[in-house]
Amino acid sequence: MGKALNAGLRQAMKDDEKVVLLGEDIGTLGGVFRITDGLKNEFGAKRVIDTPLAESGIIGTAVGLAFRGYRPVVEIQFDGFVYPGFDQIVSQVAKLHYRTQGRVKMPITIRIPWAGGIGAAEHHSESPEAYFVHTAGLRVVAVSNPQDAYRCLQQAIASDDPVIFFEPKRLYHHKGEVDLEAPLADAPPMGLAKVVRPGTDATIITYGAMVQTALDAAEAASDEGTSLEVIDLRSLSPIDYDTVDAAVRRTGRVVVAHEASREAGLAAEVIASITEHCFEYLESAPVRVTGHDIPYPPAKLEKFHLPDLDRILDAVDRVLDRPNSLTGASMEEQA
Repeated sequence: MGKALNAGLRQAMKDDEKVVLLGEDIGTLGGVFRITDGLKNEFGAKRVIDTPLAESGIIGTAVGLAFRGYRPVVEIQFDGFVYPGFDQIVSQVAKLHYRTQGRVKMPITIRIPWAGGIGAAEHHSESPEAYFVHTAGLRVVAVSNPQDAYRCLQQAIASDDPVIFFEPKRLYHHKGEVDLEAPLADAPPMGLAKVVRPGTDATIITYGAMVQTALDAAEAASDEGTSLEVIDLRSLSPIDYDTVDAAVRRTGRVVVAHEASREAGLAAEVIASITEHCFEYLESAPVRVTGHDIPYPPAKLEKFHLPDLDRILDAVDRVLDRPNSLTGASMEEQA
């Protein structure tokens, strides 16, 4: 995935000389995850810019560049470092197109290495997506595989809307086929969700690194005769509810999973919307599988914080009315 993101940046910079990169250590070093490796040598220091350690200044600079017709791509070094630039994002980046009645566009892409699973601590493993999903005027995207990383990053850069682009850092070394030659115009829009595994008994809805965990759970369930469908949301704002609702109407049972905290997380919004759109199709109450409502724990404890295969399968048992960790037995057995 890391190389796919690098290739996506390179192609976008080739296609449009107005694309410029900004971030801490992204030039000479190539970024702490080496996503921008080699781009400074290829495009020069005026297009791949090493910035001071000041996220508010980085985002503010990107706003000025967008005003002047550039397409800045900002790298936030770690997810938890985005907060010093939060005011610029929600007060300026998200509002200026609306505030100017469409006269000013904000084609800014803010890349955020995101979420846990790499043995780091708080400020290096956080999941702040709900803050940005709540903010009108921002598109929010979370990729889960190298092909989407390559295509969606180029689509984000080409978009006239500001895009928060979440990259699950534990998947930077995840491998997959990437078609570098396919025309970008033929790619599915980045706002569409994707059915990555069809199924009939229940639907798991997730995004980012959790997609692979959900697929592992679906594979394990299939060994016991349970058919699970897995939906990769891809876009967190806007959400493709057409694809989500169609899946719910097929299976009638839903599990929504993400690493972020449970309280007011994205799963709550998805489940509320599903209930509004598909209430008469639901065979059981939807279930959330999330991180806990605590600061991100030390590295030795993160395995207890991150949703895993067992927690997802337990949620599947709940929606299928099987014995599970909460009941110990199904409602039918208790009756």
